[in-house]
Amino acid sequence: MLTFLGFAMIATFLVLIMMKKMSPIAALVLIPALFCVFAGKGAHLGDYVIEGVGKLAPTAAMLMFAIVYFGLMIDVGLFDPIVRGILRFCKADPMRVVVGTAVLAAIVSLDGDGSTTFMITVSAMYPLYKRLGLSLVVMTGVAATANGVMNTLPWGGPTARAATALKLDAADIFVPMIPALAVGLLFVFALAYVLGLRERRRVGVLALPGHKAPEDLVEADEDLVGVAAGNADRTVSAGPVVSSAAAGATPASASTTASTSTPASASAAVPAPTGGAASAAGPDPEDGFQGLDPDRPTLRPRLYWFNAGLTIALLTAMIMEWLPIPVLFLLGAALALTVNFPHMPDQKARLAAHADNVLNVAGMVFAAAVFTGVLTGTGMVKDMADWLVGAIPEGMGPHMALVTGLLSLPLTYFMSNDGFYFGVLPVLAEAGAAHGVSPLEIARASLVGQALHMSSPLVPAVYVLVGMAKVEFGDHTRFTVKWAALTSLVVLAAGMLFGII
Repeated sequence: MLTFLGFAMIATFLVLIMMKKMSPIAALVLIPALFCVFAGKGAHLGDYVIEGVGKLAPTAAMLMFAIVYFGLMIDVGLFDPIVRGILRFCKADPMRVVVGTAVLAAIVSLDGDGSTTFMITVSAMYPLYKRLGLSLVVMTGVAATANGVMNTLPWGGPTARAATALKLDAADIFVPMIPALAVGLLFVFALAYVLGLRERRRVGVLALPGHKAPEDLVEADEDLVGVAAGNADRTVSAGPVVSSAAAGATPASASTTASTSTPASASAAVPAPTGGAASAAGPDPEDGFQGLDPDRPTLRPRLYWFNAGLTIALLTAMIMEWLPIPVLFLLGAALALTVNFPHMPDQKARLAAHADNVLNVAGMVFAAAVFTGVLTGTGMVKDMADWLVGAIPEGMGPHMALVTGLLSLPLTYFMSNDGFYFGVLPVLAEAGAAHGVSPLEIARASLVGQALHMSSPLVPAVYVLVGMAKVEFGDHTRFTVKWAALTSLVVLAAGMLFGII
C-alpha cells in the first residue's frame, strides 16, 4: 500500500507541476500532506514535517548565505574575467553561447557545489540569452546536466556517500570512473553543440564589432521545446542580423512570432536583437541583472585579489571540511560584505538586491522538507526501495552492477542522495555480493544517475538554477529529463565498455 502511495505521490507532484496546475512550493507542501492522510498517518504529519525541516535546515542556511556570498562576488567583479573569456568565445553565436554554458558550468562545478555553479553560470549567461532571444530552458538544461556529471567528484557528495555506505575508499571508487565520466562530459558538450545549432537556426546570429556574420542561416527550427517565462520562440525572417557597428548599416529586418507551444506566461515576443557587443552582453534594465556592466558602481577592482583569495580559502575549507559548509558561507558572506561595503547603507542595499533569490530558494527548500519528511516518515521510501530490489529477476544477479546503474536513474531522481546511498545501495551491494559482484563495481555504477539527479525536485540547488533563470520548474523538467537520462546511460555504457563497471 505504501509503495503504491509513494509512487502515486511522486507521479501526482510531477504531473501537476509539469502541467503548471500548481506552483512547486504549493505542490511540495499540499500533495504530501494529502497523501499522508491517505496513508492513515495524518496525525503524525507535524512530526514528519518538523523532522524534514530539521534535516534540511543546514542546507537552507548554506544556500541562503551562499547566494549572498556569490552574489556579492558577482557584484564586485570577481568573475568578470571568466565571463569576458566565455563571451569572447561565444561571439554572439547561439551555438557558441550554448557550448560556452556547458563549459562554464563544468569548470565552476569543480568546487563541488551545485548552487555555486548555477549562480555563477546563470549570472554570466542570462543577459546573453535574453539579448539573443535564446531559450532559457536550454541554458538550465545544459548547466544542470554538466553539473550532474561533475557532481561525482569525491568532494561533491555522492562518491563520499557511496564510500561511507559500503565502507570503501572514495579514491578507489572515483579514479577508475574518470574515463567513463569524461565520456559523459564530452557527450554533454556534443549535446550543447547540437542544441546550439538548433538555436542558431531558430534565431540567427548577431555580428559583433570586428567579426563577420555567418551567411548560412536557415529557417527557424520549431522542434525546440518551448522557451522559459518572459522569452518567447521567434523566427528570423530576413537572414542574419548584423550589428550596425560591424557592418556600418542598419540591421536586417526581423520579425518575431510567438510559438503555439509557448507557455501563457511567456506569450510576449522578445524584440529582435539589434546591436553589437552592447546588445549581446551589455546590461538590460529589464533583465534585472547588471553583472556584465563594466561600469556598475558595485565593482571593487582594488579588492580583486582579496576577494579571489577569500573565495579560494572558502572553497579549500569546504573541500577539507574544516568547518560545516553553512558556517563557512555565513562567515564568508559576513566578511565579504564588511570589507567590500564598509558603509551600512551599501550593505543594506546589497542584501536587499539578493533578497528575492534568498527568499525563493529558502522557501523552496523548506517546502521540499514537507515532501521528504512525509516520504521518509511514513515509510514510503523504504517500501518503494524494497519493492524495486525485490522485483529484480534472480537471473540478473551476476549483472547487479548493470542493474544498479539502471536503478540509479529513477531512484536518485525520486529520492535524496542520502536515501539512495544509505538506504538502497547497501541492499544492492549485498545482492551483488551473493553473485560474486564486487562492492566497488556496485558503488561505481551507483554514480551514473547523477546527471539526472541534479534536476530532481528534491535537489535544492535546482531551485537556485530555475529561480535565477526565471524558468518554470515544469518547463525545465520537461526539457531536461530526457537529455540528462541519456547522458547517464552514456556514462553507464562507457563504464561497461571500459570494464570499469
